[in-house]
Amino acid sequence: MKTKIWVGAILLLFVLYLVVALSSAMQFIMADEPLAKAIGVAALVIPLLGVWILIREVLFGTRTQKMASILASEGLLPEDNLPRTPAGRIIKASADEDFVQYKEEVEANPESWKSWHRLALAYDASGDRRRARDAMRTAIGFYLASAKAAA
Repeated sequence: MKTKIWVGAILLLFVLYLVVALSSAMQFIMADEPLAKAIGVAALVIPLLGVWILIREVLFGTRTQKMASILASEGLLPEDNLPRTPAGRIIKASADEDFVQYKEEVEANPESWKSWHRLALAYDASGDRRRARDAMRTAIGFYLASAKAAA
């Protein structure tokens, strides 16, 4: 719940930023000087790029959460039982040992979004955030394809 409040607050600030940025961009674009027009176009492109990134990240998060809810309801979400350091970080060696089973599961079921989702969690536990996001994107792709096929 706390995370959703923060995301909502950030989205609200971002919308405020967009309104101000778009207004400023339009003032530059309506100016007579070519350089001012170029600045206005640049000031317009940057917020639009930000909107695209924001939409992409929010969709990533909501889809990931939806898939996690499905796995949890089916009892297929991996348990968070890896040993941790006193600071609360997962011990990498234990995560790496645990990782093997999820890698083998994906190799056995390469088109299963559930397998890819669990592999993404295993990558995350091992500290490999880039591969975790890549695996989660793959899971989302298979999830959307299966939802489309079911419809």
